[in-house]
Amino acid sequence: MSNKITVTATINADAKKVWDCYTNPKHIVNWNFADPSWHCPHAENDLRIGGKYLARMEAKDGSFGFDFEAYYTRINEGKNFTYEFGGRMAEVTLSANGNHTEIEVSFDPEDQNPVELQKGGWQAILNNFKGYTESN
Repeated sequence: MSNKITVTATINADAKKVWDCYTNPKHIVNWNFADPSWHCPHAENDLRIGGKYLARMEAKDGSFGFDFEAYYTRINEGKNFTYEFGGRMAEVTLSANGNHTEIEVSFDPEDQNPVELQKGGWQAILNNFKGYTESN
């Protein structure tokens, strides 16, 4: 696989809140989409090694949707985790700095879409996460 793509955001919240908003399905459904015309009506998260993460992502008009499914391969509670999805890997890392938390997501790109499109989509989701977490 080619080089990983990395997206980042600095969240104005402590690491405990950031971890909870990023991993708890009751929060995931509120931020896990790249565009306002989409939503995430359902999420499940079994946060343990071998556990499954599932998020349903759909266009609000019902024209298209898909399930994003991944399996955890490593978890360092409150700090980072890795997961495998469709033969690709991703790593999420939180770095606390007082009341701010840097979140970094690195993932293997797929070969169907340009790297910049993939990076833009994942960054848009992370930006939604930042806005949601800071306002709750």
